[in-house]
Amino acid sequence: MKTRARAVHFGCALVLTVVSSAEARAKDTGYVFVSDEKTNNVAVIDPKQDYKIIKWIPTSHRPRDMKFRDNHTLLYVACGDDDVIDVIDVATLEVADHIPTGPSPEMFELSRDGKALYVSNEEGSSVQEIGIADKIIMREIATGAEPEGIAISADGKTLYVTSEVTDMVHVVDAEAGVVTDNIVVGTRPRRLLLLHDGKELWVSNELSGQVSVIDRAVNRVSTTLDFLPPGFRQADVTPVGMTMTSDGKSAIVALGRANHVAFVDTATRKVETYVLVGSRAWGVALSPDEKTLYVANGLSDDLSIVDVGSRKAVRSVPVGRVPHSVLVDD
Repeated sequence: MKTRARAVHFGCALVLTVVSSAEARAKDTGYVFVSDEKTNNVAVIDPKQDYKIIKWIPTSHRPRDMKFRDNHTLLYVACGDDDVIDVIDVATLEVADHIPTGPSPEMFELSRDGKALYVSNEEGSSVQEIGIADKIIMREIATGAEPEGIAISADGKTLYVTSEVTDMVHVVDAEAGVVTDNIVVGTRPRRLLLLHDGKELWVSNELSGQVSVIDRAVNRVSTTLDFLPPGFRQADVTPVGMTMTSDGKSAIVALGRANHVAFVDTATRKVETYVLVGSRAWGVALSPDEKTLYVANGLSDDLSIVDVGSRKAVRSVPVGRVPHSVLVDD
């Protein structure tokens, strides 16, 4: 019995050691992940190795939105043409699992307790709540046609979902699973950005070339931001991806076919500067120290590296075809 007990103890210790080792390898890699819609892979870039692509991770078809889970040990990737979310092990940089979804998942969010996914299904005109542990679709919430952007409030009680066709943002009671309000915004709303103070929700409107600022207290648009980089026409401005500095003072908006990103003062809502990047600037992400901005350019098939201090693009890194989203492991 003592020998068996020692063996069991040793086995448990070995498992814990392996798990701890995997977590250690996955933690703080600093890797930059870029999903490529047409080459069906995720490029893994190491800034510490002069932005070398250290791995191409094959995925299911048409990888788009990405999110980290479990202290950045797992990377979830929505794959629109295979109706799944791939689960990538960050330690091994391999796809370890798949979570089935409805038709054409594009953007998604994790619930605040990390137990469920809220997935916008573009072709199904719905948002699905999927349990991560059992992979069961717990609820399906009807939305307007072609839902895309999705955001969740800090308390986890409210979801916001863009509908590209109806030009609306749907307000969803997460507990009840019903739409409680519809906010009319610009033409073809794509992505959402909740400001840190919780008072405003920004919406990028691709075809009207603007960002709508929603006052969350009354669920109405309080103001609209316009963009016009030098040398471009208003019709060229197609904003999509957005991010924000940790102090909440600056927002960064990718301007699509205008081939620029805009740095915006969130207090004054004025454009501070435009930075020329690649063709059809789409997804954006900041490095952990916020000294570097990464921009996925969907038509030039590259990643722009922007020095935030000088507000200039300093280089580009070729990636796969039609890069969609960029995410940084911090």
